[in-house]
Order: sequence, then structure tokens, then C-alpha cells
Amino acid sequence: MGFFSGRVTCARFRVLGHSPGMFGPDHLERLEGRAIGKQRSVDGEGVEVGWIAGDHILDTTFDLAKNIVNDTLHFAMRVDQMKIPGDLLRAYTAVELQALAATNPSGRPSARQKREARVTARERLEDEARDGRFLRRKAYPLLWDGVSNELLVGTTSVTVLDRLHTLFEQTFGQGFEPLTAGRQAYLLAEVRQQTRGVDDAEPSAFVPGLSSSSVAWTPDENSRDYLGNEFLLWLWFTLDAEQDTITLTDGSQLVLMLTRTLVLECPRGQSGKETITSEAPTRLPEARKAIQSGKLPRKVGLIMVRHDQQYELTFQGESLVLSGARLPAPEADDERARLEERVTQLRHLLETLDLLYDTFNRDRTSDNWARELARIQKWLQREERTRLTAIG
Repeated sequence: MGFFSGRVTCARFRVLGHSPGMFGPDHLERLEGRAIGKQRSVDGEGVEVGWIAGDHILDTTFDLAKNIVNDTLHFAMRVDQMKIPGDLLRAYTAVELQALAATNPSGRPSARQKREARVTARERLEDEARDGRFLRRKAYPLLWDGVSNELLVGTTSVTVLDRLHTLFEQTFGQGFEPLTAGRQAYLLAEVRQQTRGVDDAEPSAFVPGLSSSSVAWTPDENSRDYLGNEFLLWLWFTLDAEQDTITLTDGSQLVLMLTRTLVLECPRGQSGKETITSEAPTRLPEARKAIQSGKLPRKVGLIMVRHDQQYELTFQGESLVLSGARLPAPEADDERARLEERVTQLRHLLETLDLLYDTFNRDRTSDNWARELARIQKWLQREERTRLTAIG
């Protein structure tokens, strides 16, 4: 069932309006009212969307025990799309065209016959499609947390998210917004009354003369999502120059390692993207050379341990998207208890990431950032001098 088994991949969204707090029969009735197949509404692209209960792709039986766990609502959106095979359409068209052109003196089909062949071939395929043989079904899991009013969605596809937004609003009368690095920085700063620091933020010049005053992947000048990329570089600096244990804003200790995956990109959009795969990618010379040239990290692999709970995942800076997150195995024997434990673990993982990000933003949105930035600049220069000395 989606978020209750295996690794977790999701984008985070904030549901607009009041949090439901506790979910109940009313929410299940709303889901059932717009379950896949109930509305029979197909858009111009031949796509139908609706809710499923999540046990499997044909499951439309919603109930309290299955879909409401530990103040969360777990369900999925199914997208049905008719996909007529292009190679079969071409084959049928060729067969029709050969038959039509057989009586032509030249043996070549006319323009009218070509049009007629295409129409006949498509009609033949549409007749065959009525039994569902060309129907593609895809399910996307969702978890709505009634405590945080956060919606976790198991996809980052813009097209799917657009359809989800419409269906969610039709079902619950509420919309949602992406919880990206810029938006989360603002929400966290709001608690500390530091929102002015987020509003006034500009891209940091980590490498004077090479750093960009704008970021290619956040073309909206009002976006502060690049703070997520700066957070990853700050994390890299902290782990390399200081220690692998970070005290978070709630006083808890986090042991952290950057591992397996590192994606860097030029914020000016000039020198491209670099992907490094290694057990310790930030320790490789090419990784250090990349940040010395002004590139920023966009995605990293993380191993985190907090409160004796270990998590392994891939984390995207500007979007806060989690990929392949491995949670600790539940210890409970009872199935219901295991599901509730899974929700607790997922909440703990997101809380840990938010506290870590808030630890960075506490300085980034205050007067302390100028001093911290100078330390990072010296760290980058020191690394560069070390490399040049080694080469010499």
C-alpha cells in the first residue's frame, strides 16, 4: 500500500485551509463519490482520473481500517489513458492503403486514398480498443497527514499533479501548494519572525567572480528555492570542515553522511550538469573542483541517524523531493501497529529533514550569514590551494 511498504519516493505539498485534524467516514464518502469509473468523465486526451483505495490498482473499496491510519488518510489516484500503439496504426494504414491503391493504373495511392486509409485504420483500432486492450492504468499513492496538513504525493510529474490538483479540489474543496525549499524556508522563518530575511535573500557568492546573481533552474525572480541548493552546499561544508554530528534547532543530535549520489549544476546555465556516483562523492577531486568552479549541488544521497533511527534517501535541494527513502523496519508484530509505526517513522523522517533545514535557515536569514558565508568561501579557497600545491 503505497507509503506503507518498501522505499518512499514523494513530493511534499501543503494543503490550503484548515487541517482536518482527524479523518472519518465523510472523507471516505467523498473519495468513493469520485472513485475511478464513477464519473465517467474523459478529457480531450482520452484520460480518465479517479480515486482508488490503494490495495491494488482495481481496489475501490474504502474503509476506516484500511485508509485511515494514525491521523493520516492513505489513498491513491488512478489515471486511465487510451494508448493506441503507433506501430499498429501504421501497419493497419499500410494494409488499407495497399488495398485502395491496388486498382490504380499507376499503382500509387492518391492523396484522398491516403486520408481514407488513415481514417479507416484509426476506426478499426478504436473498435478494438473498446474491450480495453489498449487501456493503460497507473496509480499514484497519496498520504494526507491530518496533523501537519501536509500531502505527500508519489510522483513529480507536472501533468499528473495538474490532474491531481483538480480532482482533489473537486473532492475536498481544498487546493494545495508545493512545499519547495523557498516556501518551507518562509514557513520556518515565520515561527522565528525572520521572514524579512527570506524576502531579502539573494543568491550567495560562494565563489566571488564565478557565482551567479540568478539561478538557472529558478527563473522566477520571486522564488527562493535556490536556498535548498545553498543548504546542501552548507551541509557539505559543515560535514567536511567541522564534524558529522549536527545539533538541530530542537536540541537533538543528528549524525549525517553524504553518500552514493551527487548532482551538481552551474547556476548560470553555462557549464552544464555533473552527476557523481560513489560511496563518498563529496570527497572526490572532481566534486571539489565542481563547487570551486561555482556549481551548486542539486541532489545528494543522505544517511541520517537521529533518536537511534536511521534513514537512507536521495534528497533534492530546491524541491525537497525525497527519492528511494529507506525507513527502519517496523518492530511491531500486529499489522495495524506496524502501519501506525510506519506513519510515525515517516513523520520522524520529515521532521528530521525540516529541523536540519531550519538549522541552516536560522543563520541564512539572519545577520550571522555574512560570517558563515565568509567561512565557506575560505574553505573553498583552502581546498583550491591544496589542490594546486599537490599538482605543483
